[in-house]
Amino acid sequence: MKIEISREIERFGPIKIHGVQKVFELDGGLKNADNDEEKNPIIRRVAYDIQHEIQEQMAIVVPVRNEKIKLIEGVLSGIPHHCLVIIVSNSPRGPMDRYMLEKDAIEHLGSFMNRKLLIVHQKDPVLTKAVEASGYKYLLKKNGEIKNGKAEGMILSTMLAYLCGKKYLGFIDSDNYFPGAVMEYVQEYCAGFYFSKSPYSMTRISWHSKPKVVESNLFFAKRGRASEHTNRILNRLISYYTGYGTEIIKTGNAGEHALTMDLAMQLDYSSGYSIEPYHYVNMLEKYGGILAPPSDDIMKKGIEFFQIESRNPHLHEVKGDQHVKEMSLAAMEVIYQSPICPPALKANILEDVHNRNLLAKEDDIKSTLDYYPALCSADLKKFKEVLKNQEYAGLFTKDVSKYKPTTSSLMRNTKAAKSNELPKGGQLEVK
Repeated sequence: MKIEISREIERFGPIKIHGVQKVFELDGGLKNADNDEEKNPIIRRVAYDIQHEIQEQMAIVVPVRNEKIKLIEGVLSGIPHHCLVIIVSNSPRGPMDRYMLEKDAIEHLGSFMNRKLLIVHQKDPVLTKAVEASGYKYLLKKNGEIKNGKAEGMILSTMLAYLCGKKYLGFIDSDNYFPGAVMEYVQEYCAGFYFSKSPYSMTRISWHSKPKVVESNLFFAKRGRASEHTNRILNRLISYYTGYGTEIIKTGNAGEHALTMDLAMQLDYSSGYSIEPYHYVNMLEKYGGILAPPSDDIMKKGIEFFQIESRNPHLHEVKGDQHVKEMSLAAMEVIYQSPICPPALKANILEDVHNRNLLAKEDDIKSTLDYYPALCSADLKKFKEVLKNQEYAGLFTKDVSKYKPTTSSLMRNTKAAKSNELPKGGQLEVK
């Protein structure tokens, strides 16, 4: 794969957000090929060999809930062979056991692929006991069950990937109709990790286009309906502190994203469909230099966000206007409720959700989402111990015998997180 270097980089404290990078060739050749970077220094090549090395250390998570079996099979067929695949399903177990149908179909497909697949149900009682034993009870409802939600399944899969000893973790939505696009996304994840100079990095996919039928013709829309608004508000949040307007963020709602395990263990998370925009918000909260940082190592080594534009169009299952509204409102809520969101931006967000009829004119944005502290606060040694007799336990390679959980508090609960204690716009020194 050949990709251009970043044209723009926004620096916010130790956080570097790279502008969208364009793919010029999907096939980059082998490592020992002619070094064309010397001839064209603005293009970087990620060879097969490099892709292979990174994929062997990567887990790809596919969250599932009531997707068509054939659609899931297509997604799995596009994931490169050397990646570990983790499927977390939250499909209903009754009156018909939808999960067992998925598991049977996926395992049958895996026998032809000759690859190991880790398949779990989000409400598995054993998994629930493991979460409880780990002390990470934020995922549990009052009745002891694991909560519903995409984010909750992603958090569980992160814990499982950690036990499998993976260095990198990627997410692919299970409703993608193009297996070729899935393969490209994973290759672009690898490119971001290859480019990064920090062990704390994330790669997010900016879709080339989203095809839709308009008057019997295909129209390749450039942006999603929710993403356009999320990106605009996130960019205004950054602009408030730097004092300079920016449009750097193009992937506020990116479901297709990957991150290093080092970063995944230090992130706080929010529930449901707000998890993707909250990646940006939480990084600014914890490590942007506005509030006291919880990790000196991250402040020294920095965090890098890469945004790579895919070549394949993104065609996914249509879930209706209500789904888009819920996703958009959740994105607005995590920014609005953030302790670093200034009053002027809060007013702007409120006006936006009213104009788009996401809320009634007289309603305020209430706090409806759950927030989860970083997974470094969980005791993964005890989590692993409960799961030792499960069929997938043979995939666990991480030695957690010396693992010690660290304290990690939610930034939203800190005393310094009061909005009236924030620096004024343009006053924060960001280098």
